[in-house]
Parts: sequence; C-alpha cells; structure tokens
Amino acid sequence: MSEGVALVWDEALRAYDFGPGHPLAPVRVQLAMRLAHDMGALDGVTLLTPGRASADEIAAVHSIDYIDAVRRASVDPSAIDIPRGIGTADDPSFAGMHEAAALIAGATLTAARAVESGRVQHAINIAGGLHHAMPSAASGFCIYNDIGIALAWLLDAGFQRIAYIDVDVHHGDGVQKMFYDDPRVTTISIHESPLSLFPGTGFPHEIGGSGALGTAVNIALPAGTGDQGWLRAFHAVVPQVLEAFQPQIIVSQHGCDSHIDDPLAHLALTVDGQRMSYEAIHRWAHRFCEGRWIAVGGGGYEWVDVVPRAWTHLIAEAAGTPIDPSTQTPDSFRAYVVELMGRPAPATMTDGGNPWAKPFDQGFDPGNPVDAAVLATREAVFPHLGLVADPDPWF
Repeated sequence: MSEGVALVWDEALRAYDFGPGHPLAPVRVQLAMRLAHDMGALDGVTLLTPGRASADEIAAVHSIDYIDAVRRASVDPSAIDIPRGIGTADDPSFAGMHEAAALIAGATLTAARAVESGRVQHAINIAGGLHHAMPSAASGFCIYNDIGIALAWLLDAGFQRIAYIDVDVHHGDGVQKMFYDDPRVTTISIHESPLSLFPGTGFPHEIGGSGALGTAVNIALPAGTGDQGWLRAFHAVVPQVLEAFQPQIIVSQHGCDSHIDDPLAHLALTVDGQRMSYEAIHRWAHRFCEGRWIAVGGGGYEWVDVVPRAWTHLIAEAAGTPIDPSTQTPDSFRAYVVELMGRPAPATMTDGGNPWAKPFDQGFDPGNPVDAAVLATREAVFPHLGLVADPDPWF
C-alpha cells in the first residue's frame, strides 16, 4: 500500500537531552532505531538527514521573546525563565537547548517537505512529537513544537485541509492552541481524561474557536482504559471526522505512553493495541488523502519494553511491511539492550493481545465510562460537521 517512505534521522537528534534522571531520555529513541534496524524495518526506507529549523520557521508558531529566552538559556543554562517554562523540573535548561530543539523541528520539517514535494508518500520522525510546547512557553518536556512548526509550513505550502491525529496518552494541547481558530486544521486527540492526567485540558467541549467550530476533537478516556475500549473510542470518532473534513494530508503523533507499563500515565494499552492504531491511520491516509502521511514520535517512558517495539511497528507499518506480532526480537538487539541497559529486552514483538474494536454504531451503553466519553465527544463535535452523534440502536 505504501509508495515511497522516508525516515528522518541523525545521531545529533539525541542531543535533545534534559539530563540524567529525566523521563524523556534520548536512549529510548536510540533503542527504537536499533530495533528497527535489526528487525529489517529500515530496508527499502529512504533515510533523510535533517537540518535545523530557522528562526523564521520557528517563529511561525512561537513568539520572538520566547525564542530569545530559549537562546539565552541555551548559552547559559543558569538563565532560567520560569514564566516561560524554562528551567522547570519538566523542562530544565541545558547547554545547546535551542540548537537541539531546532534540529527536532527541522527533522519534522524535513518529513513535511518530503511528502509535500511528492518524493515520498509517508515520512517519519520518531524523535519528534513535542506537542506540549506553547506559543510563548515550554511545557511537558517540549521546547519547540515541531508539529506546529510543520503544520504552519504545510499551510504556507498551500494545503487547505490538514488533519492532525494525536494518540499520545496526554492531550495534544500545544498543537490545539496554535490552530484552535484555524478551520484549515482539525486537531484530533485521544488521551487519558484531563481529570486524572497532565496537562488538564482536552475536554470534549473544547471544539475550536468561533470560526472553526468542530475542528478541535477531544476524546478523553477514563484511567484504566485498555485496548478494547481505546480502539472502540478511536474508531467511533476519528474516521467519521475525517470523512466529513476530507483532509489533504494527515500528520500524526505517536506517543506510546498509553501502554499499561508506562510509569507516567494510567491507560492500559498493549503494544498490540498501539500497533492497530498505526494500521488504521495508515489506511485512512490512503483512503482520504492519497497516502500523504507524516508521522512523529512523542511520549513513552518505558524505554526498553515499549518504545522500541511500538515505533518499530510504526516504521514497518508505514513502509508497507508490517511485522507479525509473534516475531521474535533479534538476538543482536537483545544482546545490545543487556549491554547498554543491564536488563533483558522483550522476546517478541507482541504483548500477547488480540484486540478488536466493537463498532459503536451497532449499539452503545451510556452507563459504560468509555461509551459515555465517546458520546460526549460526538455530541460536542458531530453536529458542527453534519454528523449524527447518537446512533441507534442502544444495547
């Protein structure tokens, strides 16, 4: 199904490093790249080398004052700026911070340019996905919002309908804020309820500004939701929104911190459920926008057991060579993990799950917390898109 796939990578992307003990450790991307290589997932994939995003490209979504503050802290990490989120526990200053964050943004821009030009259909930057960065502040481990920068570039390049899909366990708040009033971008985020998780936004009633009602879509799921409920919610909202919006390109964020083993959140997906979301987005890219698809990484804080397998599945899915979940991880990768991390790696590419999504339109239970969350989103958004929110029959 795929025709031309690129992966943007450079070892220099690992310089985005908040230091020892920080959850967003670059080793997780290092391990993902190693597993993808050892599994053969990079075979036939074009590797692209990024350059840094320019000041003008960053300024498309970030204020000049904020960029200047990042530059100051990049030269002198003691020059913290708490009102702008720089030097906090989540976003500690580090030498070279501006350059490292600009390279992450540049990598996502490289992916966007590759797809926009027609050189490839799909392009991936697993080091990207910094969706919490705000126009004038760092937030949630994110300095520059590489996704927002790429979306702004795509709009300038002539796209009129862009769908952004965010499957990270945390609400994609920074991206939503940047495009809340822009009817050309629909932002779809499926995440743990803001009642129990950072950043405290992403309620169903957040549906876009006055000129863009229905273009912000938030599916807020209760803590403990697993594969079955998550996939049911995903399929009960996202394809219908895409059908109504008719995007010309899909940009997706693939934080894998929705996993049951992630230490920073409370959903209960397996790698198998996450893999099925990648399959769905891939299908939708071909169904709705002639295959144009840009995928980025995001959160994920179980560095060994989850992130490498999730993003290797993502790369392989985009490349049109999906990996059988029962496949064993290579001996070379397992030896590398023991040497580098001092712990064993997963033996296979599956958690043993076999999830499926029961169609919402075949009946739902308003007393079920997941179904209630789905209905809240549909009732808030669907009328603005000319869609029916409350299907029949009931359970």
